[in-house]
Amino acid sequence: MKKSIQTLSVLAAFGFTALLAQAQPTIKLLVVDMAKLYDTHYETEATNAKLRADEQSAQEEVEKMNKEGNALVADYTSMTEQLNNPLLTAEAKAKYQNDAQKKLEDIQRKKSDIATFAQNTQRSLQQRLQNFRTVMLEKLSKSASEIAKRKGATLLVDKSGPSLIGVPNIIYSDAAYDITDEVTKEVNKDRPAVSPAAAPAAAMPAPAAAAPAESAPSVITVPGVTAPKK
Repeated sequence: MKKSIQTLSVLAAFGFTALLAQAQPTIKLLVVDMAKLYDTHYETEATNAKLRADEQSAQEEVEKMNKEGNALVADYTSMTEQLNNPLLTAEAKAKYQNDAQKKLEDIQRKKSDIATFAQNTQRSLQQRLQNFRTVMLEKLSKSASEIAKRKGATLLVDKSGPSLIGVPNIIYSDAAYDITDEVTKEVNKDRPAVSPAAAPAAAMPAPAAAAPAESAPSVITVPGVTAPKK
């Protein structure tokens, strides 16, 4: 009798384990390329085009400021050359020295203004890109997840980026499990008839990357000068 009870206990435990196994859903895995979704989205193209246009405008402003700086340098050079004129009176020489010193201060301010403008512009462009990327990737992830659920998936994996050791997150996957094209079609269904031509987002500077990239306005420095000789 005791042996029968032990046997029944074993069978009951086995049956419970089997029920748990049946309760767990069967894994159905799908993959998606989030980088491709992001790069080919019409809003990404429009945003990149706007950022490039703003960058070009900023670069033109930097070049304008640089020309102004070079004009100051030309004036300063002319003043310092006059200081070498042996015919100058002490009073005239003192005036040239004073004017040259003021011009030198103007040059230094202009150099600082150019650097500050370029740095602020670069920071602004990067922040705008980062903000857009964060919102867009969240939207794309939601769309991809909804499509994966409709297809009965229990797990959706991004195949676009490398792992921490530099290899792809997915070494191999059957194309039948890839829903990237389907999601691309879904998220671009509202694409305007004409959208700005733009390069992929990967060409833009990174926050951090998709981030992710284009150069911000260059810092064009004014030629170096030295203080006027006494």
